[in-house]
Amino acid sequence: MNSGSVRSALQFIEKSELPPEKVDRSELSDRSSGPGSGLETSAQRTVVVGCDIISFVDGVTPERRQALVNSSLLAQLVAKKRVPNPSRIYEWYDAYFDALGNLGWAVQERGFAVHQQTSENFSAHQAILAVAETLLAGAPASLALVKSTLDALRSMDTTSPWVTLFARESQSANSAKFQVSLVNSDEQGPFGVTMMAFGLEATSTITQVLFFKAKQNSATLRQYSGKITIDTDVLDGIRDGIRKKLLGISENYILSLPDLK
Repeated sequence: MNSGSVRSALQFIEKSELPPEKVDRSELSDRSSGPGSGLETSAQRTVVVGCDIISFVDGVTPERRQALVNSSLLAQLVAKKRVPNPSRIYEWYDAYFDALGNLGWAVQERGFAVHQQTSENFSAHQAILAVAETLLAGAPASLALVKSTLDALRSMDTTSPWVTLFARESQSANSAKFQVSLVNSDEQGPFGVTMMAFGLEATSTITQVLFFKAKQNSATLRQYSGKITIDTDVLDGIRDGIRKKLLGISENYILSLPDLK
């Protein structure tokens, strides 16, 4: 194990400042329709983690899935503390990627490119699929999982706990930020994370961000997509430390989606 990297990551976790907890627990009180964090088994799962939708494509141990989900959440909360203004999307992403780097995630590039429209009107759903189809061209199972996840979220009532959580953490007035991440791993190999991160700015109020529609030129979507590796030695070494840091907090930010058919 790379003890120096683990020690450095644990120091980062200990010193990290998180925003004060102001979540209305009643917002997510209806958990009878879902299995909570849902990370107790190695079955394929899709989890809403704040403004991130994480899908595990291949078998990953429950312990590592929980550590990865907690790492994503901690990075979001660190970024939220450093950049509390939700309209400063790309400053938030800089803080988010910095935090991930301190937790063993190797993010090689951070540049956001403007998503070029190919139709008369803007549709966030279609834009996400266009990015996914390019990035996952050689992985049909992963692309199918992205599509089924979006379909599942679209079919849910807007008051469902999954939609409420994602909306609360991703959108604010005329801007929004959100990620779709897919994790590939075998038990002996490193994590490979395919990340699609988006920043959306519009002239109108944004609602239902994943399915937001607008007239051409009244919304701008910037996207980052890339393949990220995670140091599993670091991930295993910080598992307990990050769990303790998020104790009493994580339940307000993590919900597993029902099994996708």
